[in-house]
Amino acid sequence: MVNLRLDRQTLFLAAINGLALIAGAILAGRGFLDSYNLQSMAAQVPELGLLALGVMLAMISGNGGIDLSGIALANLAGIVAFGVAKTLVPVADDPLLFSWTFAGLALVIGLAGGFLNGLIIAYARLTPLIATLGTQLLFTGLAIYLTNGSAVGMGYIEPLDDFGNLPVFGVPLCFALFLVVAAALAFSLAYTRFGVQLMLLGSNAKAARYGGINERRMLLATYTICGVLASVAGIIIAARTSSVKWDYGSSYVLIAILIAVLGGVRPEGGHGKVICVLLASTALQILSSLFNFMNISNFFRDLAWGLLLLMLLASARINLGIWLKPGR
Repeated sequence: MVNLRLDRQTLFLAAINGLALIAGAILAGRGFLDSYNLQSMAAQVPELGLLALGVMLAMISGNGGIDLSGIALANLAGIVAFGVAKTLVPVADDPLLFSWTFAGLALVIGLAGGFLNGLIIAYARLTPLIATLGTQLLFTGLAIYLTNGSAVGMGYIEPLDDFGNLPVFGVPLCFALFLVVAAALAFSLAYTRFGVQLMLLGSNAKAARYGGINERRMLLATYTICGVLASVAGIIIAARTSSVKWDYGSSYVLIAILIAVLGGVRPEGGHGKVICVLLASTALQILSSLFNFMNISNFFRDLAWGLLLLMLLASARINLGIWLKPGR
């Protein structure tokens, strides 16, 4: 019964993607479905999709789990990694080594930021909402301090630029990496001890504790992984834009939560499916690109996303079956 419901969720999201593409072709013309635009949309999915996967993991863990610090940590990871990497490896001397150094440093920053979130939530016992809101402000403040509030241009770095923008066999490299990360995460949640324990912790924390699951260790590991996912998003953002700045993606927190909820992740915990979050990410990117083609204001787009999120959260609390019973 559960598998049937989950399959319906997947099919529903796949249908939304198909309908959005059809609507784009009708409303925006043939150019909407040409290979260049499809590749452009695919290249933009990973940064939001990775942040949404982090939100999904936090929600699955239960206890009001959420991660509001994702985009702030992604921006900070890019800023710190670029500042340190250019002092260690001159870009002009070895662009490839610089790119790997930059990526490695960004991952370390993401791991440290996620670990900090995990420590505060698991051991200081702050609610995830307050904890990650606080670290969001901390990461943003550090990023502003390091850049004086200005964007920092990275210049043309061929390996990074290729990673962020070059398609191979029609698929952008950054999107291919996103698919690999999503597949690894899906496998982990479905077939590893960590995934089973995380689902149990989110669905019934008391039973998990009686079952010998170390709640604090699980929360620490979960939010650390969220931080690493955010840093991968930061690497992709830097590669795509050839710059790092503290306020990139200011609306991404809202959209990442929207994607997770649209993907069927339950805010109360214990349930989530990676493929559904992936499909929700592509659906919102298609709609966002359609808005661009139709010259619809970004302010209206944020309004639409906010209304959609509220409707999804409200619908999760309403049992339509009660109202559809015969005799009502």
